[in-house]
Amino acid sequence: MKALGIILAGGGSSRLESLTAKRAVAAMPLAGTYRSIDFALSNMSNSNVGTVAVVTQYSSRSLNIHLSSSKWWDFGRKQGGLYLLNPTITPENTHWYRGTADALIQNLDFIKERHEPYVIIASGDGVYKLDYNKVLERHAATGAEMTIVCKRMPKAESERFGVLELDADGRIISWAEKNENGSHEGEQIINCGIYVIRRRHLIQVLEEAAREEKYHLVTDLIIPHLDQRRIMSYLLDSYWTNIASVTAYFNCNKDFLDPELRKFFFSDYPVIHTKVDDNPPAKFNGGARVSNSLVAGGSIINGSVSDSVLFKKVYVGDRSSVKNCILMDDVYVGDDVVLENYIVDNKTRIANGTCLVGDPDSIPILS
Repeated sequence: MKALGIILAGGGSSRLESLTAKRAVAAMPLAGTYRSIDFALSNMSNSNVGTVAVVTQYSSRSLNIHLSSSKWWDFGRKQGGLYLLNPTITPENTHWYRGTADALIQNLDFIKERHEPYVIIASGDGVYKLDYNKVLERHAATGAEMTIVCKRMPKAESERFGVLELDADGRIISWAEKNENGSHEGEQIINCGIYVIRRRHLIQVLEEAAREEKYHLVTDLIIPHLDQRRIMSYLLDSYWTNIASVTAYFNCNKDFLDPELRKFFFSDYPVIHTKVDDNPPAKFNGGARVSNSLVAGGSIINGSVSDSVLFKKVYVGDRSSVKNCILMDDVYVGDDVVLENYIVDNKTRIANGTCLVGDPDSIPILS
């Protein structure tokens, strides 16, 4: 089935603290060499979605640079392609995007000009692997007005997400924005932020929302209409998370230390793609000791690294110890440094002899 892809990648997040001071959430680095938006983009390409629009707004320079060539995700083609939709101030419109629905409303002309019968809307901060064609097939088979990808999750991990209740047929009958009953036992079904809808129906919904000045996809256009509209679920049974908080971001990177998860995403067909930099392989000098870690290209290791993810062009000095850390691009760790339980933002320099030991239950950020 033909579909237009739209990735909502315009948001920042106060829960990511200083990490999003200079980049959108969708541009957050992951797994040593990837960005969070790579997962949604690759899923689109791997599902043969030929036209994808990325809606950007907040601190988008890093994201725009990452997306400067569409060839990495195979969108450089005559029919379709990769489009960046930035907010545009005009005499008729003086607003930035006021919400997810408003971002679509302000790009309604683009949606109307397309010819695909369906639209797949995905957030840019989800980390998962999914054939969207399976969601499209369920959407058509159930006669749904909208189909939403969901996942079962332990209650203790579901507090950041919309919590859904389904009937016996998989129709969504109630929606709460967080676990409010205080219990952490059992499981809940949460919203993964992936939506399938007929293009013509989406146009009608957005035109109505524009007239009524409604700006938010979930709280304004979905939750109030669960009784009137047939909104169905698609349960995802493989790995999924998003990175909208410091803890979630740290844990997601640490998850990629699992070789089976890396194989699932980066070796098992179809794989997740990213923009490739021409860096030399990581170099491990005589005193280097590395265990249970990812070390990206261009890095030079002289000390010890354990249980950590090091991004591109990281330097670790002589006799230094890095443990349970995330070090982003171009981080410099001097000699005789002890660094534990930290996220270190890109281009940060840590002086010789520094000792920094963070709280493993509340990972601090160094920038």
